[in-house]
Amino acid sequence: MVFSKSFGYALRGVLYVSMMSDEKRKIRIDEMAARLSVPRHFLGKIMNKVVKKGILNSTKGPHGGFMLNSTTLDTSLLSLIEAIDGLEQFDGCVLRLRKCTPEQPCPLHSTIDSYKKDFLATFSTTTISSLLKEDKHDFIRSIATV
Repeated sequence: MVFSKSFGYALRGVLYVSMMSDEKRKIRIDEMAARLSVPRHFLGKIMNKVVKKGILNSTKGPHGGFMLNSTTLDTSLLSLIEAIDGLEQFDGCVLRLRKCTPEQPCPLHSTIDSYKKDFLATFSTTTISSLLKEDKHDFIRSIATV
């Protein structure tokens, strides 16, 4: 279970929009990409997925951009993972064996299974708002690090 680059960019983008929400303006993709040190085109595709799943809102045009909606801050990280990568990664074998089940386990099945359950529990209860920090400048700098 390794997070994809897409998930990392999505989370950083949602956190950035959330941190900037006190400015009561729409966050443009160019600004977000520059501040987060992320490729603009790739980030744009990812953020469109986030909008389609209802995690953020957006408007197009010269005065468009991304903004929070009523559910953004309460969105779990598991919902964001599901929106970007899907949850199949939690069902498969860590060794990528086709027939890894509790009845026919791979050598790591029982060890990894407990970690998967803990991971799913943690990410289903961790929300966007729980990750936000008070110090906007330091927080933005921390999510912009590559």
